[in-house]
Amino acid sequence: MTTLHDHGSEPGGTRAARLGLCHADRMTVRVASDARRAGAPGLVVRLLGRPGIERPGDEPYRLRSRKSWALLTYLLLTERPTSRARLAELLFAEADDPLRALRWSLAEIRRALADDGTIEGDPVVLTLADDVLVDVIALTHGSWVEAVEVAGHGELLEGPVLRGAPAFDSWLLSERRRFESTTESVLHEAALGLLARGELDRARGFALRASAMSPLDENHQALVIRLYRLTGDDDAAERQYRAFAALLDDELGVSPGTAVEAARHERPRATVEVTTDRAVEAVIEAGAAAIAAGATDPGITSLRSAVPLADAAGATHLRVEARLALAEALIHSVRGQDEEGQAHLHEVDRLALADGDLVTVARARAELGYVDFLRARYDRAERWLTDAMELAQDAPTVLARAATYLGSVHSDCGSYSRAVALLDGAGRLAHAVEDLRLEAYALTMRARVDLVRGELDPAADRLAGAVDLTERSHWLSFLPWPQALQGEVLLARGEPRLAAETFERAFARACHLADPCWEGMAARGLALVAETAGRTDEAFRTLLDARARNARVSDSYVWLDVHILDALCTLGLTHAHPETAHWVTTMREQASRTGMRELTVRALLHAAALGDAGDAAAAALLAAEVDNDQLSSLFP
Repeated sequence: MTTLHDHGSEPGGTRAARLGLCHADRMTVRVASDARRAGAPGLVVRLLGRPGIERPGDEPYRLRSRKSWALLTYLLLTERPTSRARLAELLFAEADDPLRALRWSLAEIRRALADDGTIEGDPVVLTLADDVLVDVIALTHGSWVEAVEVAGHGELLEGPVLRGAPAFDSWLLSERRRFESTTESVLHEAALGLLARGELDRARGFALRASAMSPLDENHQALVIRLYRLTGDDDAAERQYRAFAALLDDELGVSPGTAVEAARHERPRATVEVTTDRAVEAVIEAGAAAIAAGATDPGITSLRSAVPLADAAGATHLRVEARLALAEALIHSVRGQDEEGQAHLHEVDRLALADGDLVTVARARAELGYVDFLRARYDRAERWLTDAMELAQDAPTVLARAATYLGSVHSDCGSYSRAVALLDGAGRLAHAVEDLRLEAYALTMRARVDLVRGELDPAADRLAGAVDLTERSHWLSFLPWPQALQGEVLLARGEPRLAAETFERAFARACHLADPCWEGMAARGLALVAETAGRTDEAFRTLLDARARNARVSDSYVWLDVHILDALCTLGLTHAHPETAHWVTTMREQASRTGMRELTVRALLHAAALGDAGDAAAAALLAAEVDNDQLSSLFP
């Protein structure tokens, strides 16, 4: 897959800058790979598996102290520069002179990096040369071709725990979970990319590796089954399906979902007779019109038929248009079909890139980022959406869409300042191009940042604007989302009666639409209203029902599940519910493996309330990376 620099497009172009859409670097260290692609590899820092520092022509360098490796890892992965006093407390609190021990480790890292990096200041800033390769950064922010080279090389900073550093050990555990999740995402992404290239056997190998990491993940299983079908191995596909169905029944007592069932019936594309370009265009237009009119099933059927017709016609723009229309319909109009939509988007990306159609590449990558956003694959989502923004400089609607999704990613991760900049810019751009629905989406996600930060008045104003835009654009399928957030604002203001009415409207509409995410969000609010009224048993039942509703399709919004879990943990601790420890463990694992920093802090505080003092220290450490003053009120 070609990166943006290969197109001669510079990050954050002039249009984006004018609109406030330039994204900030996510890490304090940004490592470029242009020099490596040009054939000039430099220093390699390996933190996955047994750590090492490699320089071409020399033996790998091993830092003498494991705490020096820990320090280097922390500096590379934390989002904000950290003071020397905090670093000394984190790693060297048991030393006779913690600051002196810190200086020794900094000097050792400095010697290892030599001319390839600097490490200076207070707070400490680590800077690396552009041709340095850091495996964890390649994994999270490289193309899938680059990332898959380091995927599966071992856990982060492999080895024993550090003595006298409980907060660091808790932080490291969370980061290990995150990189394990990212590895899984990269394997899945590589399988889709190879599928788009027609390399089905290699694609199946990566898909099987991903499914082995999370055997209950329906999307992994759907991809494996689909690849067996496409290679004509129907027996293997059926065996995979039956084994997964048995596993689901044993573990969860449920049957395979829509994505797996669709993959089970996948067939290689049939050969069709060559047709005219105009006939293909008519089929695409008919499918798109049916989708717009709400006739989703016939529209999808029409668009599916357009793909082989376009292939037979041979015109690249038709092949791209048919796949893009089908992918967008599957992702935004049909629940549980994101996996098939992703496969088509990878094909769109390949075809449009080869044809030099960079705006269409941007559209495809924005949608790929959106799917990864929903699945909480935030590192990979950021990669796709950053690419989309850089390519969409002359396509304001695409630019606004990508910025809205990227702002939502940063909001989920607790990077609120970046979320605000992106969402405000996206909202202004959507308003300028008169895209009411996109403006409503950006306003809603921006209001959620206000709500999380306790800024209730601006949240209420933005949500009122979002509801108005949603109604004016007749986008009633979106309406329960801003309505549910309005209910949360009312509840935070101490108005439970009005909150209950608002949640009830959102829940009723969500049920009418059969939208699992909106149902789950509104049900969570109704549970909190019940708790406010003293109906605690009802609150627990409703929260558990909210989780079940959100999880009933494979493409549910993962952040929402953790948001619901947070409410369950809070109520469980308040009322000493016997399942509280299980909920806390589940929340911590989900939040940490996906990189939801604020929700990880909350999970650690829940764990600390159950008696783990080390988790309290880890929560304080991670909270320093989250720009939300409301978090401080949670600490004793």
